[in-house]
Amino acid sequence: MQLYHHPYSLDSQKVRMALEEKGIDYTSYHVNPLTGKNMNVAFFRMNPSAKLPVFQNGAHVIYRAFDIIQYIDRLAVHLSGEIAPVNTEVYQWMQKVDGWNPKMFTLTHTPVKYRTFVSKFIRRVLIARMAEAPDLASMYHVKLREAYENEDKLKDPDIMKQSEEELSKLLDDVEAQLNNAKYLAGDEFSPADSMFIPILARITLLDLDEEYINCRPRLLEYYTLVKQRPSYKVVIGKFFSGWKKYRTLFKTSFFLCVRTLFRKY
Repeated sequence: MQLYHHPYSLDSQKVRMALEEKGIDYTSYHVNPLTGKNMNVAFFRMNPSAKLPVFQNGAHVIYRAFDIIQYIDRLAVHLSGEIAPVNTEVYQWMQKVDGWNPKMFTLTHTPVKYRTFVSKFIRRVLIARMAEAPDLASMYHVKLREAYENEDKLKDPDIMKQSEEELSKLLDDVEAQLNNAKYLAGDEFSPADSMFIPILARITLLDLDEEYINCRPRLLEYYTLVKQRPSYKVVIGKFFSGWKKYRTLFKTSFFLCVRTLFRKY
């Protein structure tokens, strides 16, 4: 099994948390959008969306973090030989967490000059790839058009406001749930938690704990608890110690610029 990912990708963090929690071995391949590696011809043929992460198990390739985590959960059950009961609450929380798009929220705190620099870089990469692989030119051209369209959408303050409101609603729902449970879907850690924890880490990265986490006591208690898990320390924690946090913030900002310019809202 192979995972193509980047450590600063929030969706990649979700999948890696799930893999670590289940103890599933996989081969890790870093694909760095900051250097245009996600647009390389070989990777683009496998994954025309150019988004991360990508999970491959033999001939089976999965592109969406939500679907990958569900697959990992089923795989872990199969490998254990146990019959796990269907937990609709876990699935519902996974859907709720997946419904919030963190990219616009993060980009609100990214200087315009960074976005402009990355936008120009991406255009050059796309044009170069068109010449390198003429048979994929039409697909690369779609990405180029989306990049221009998304630049305009980033200027819309209503989109940014909506993202903030949706995050607050999600956190309020979690706060209410944690009044009655240790984790999102009960007293056991679940894939829903693997999907949610990287969102809290992103808030911390942006120095917004006071506004979004510390004002919710149950959420703060939960966050303190899950940061002690080995999966958190491996996937996220090592990037947040001391000065590394600021390097992570800088690189994450650039990474999200790349992702957003490719993403069609």
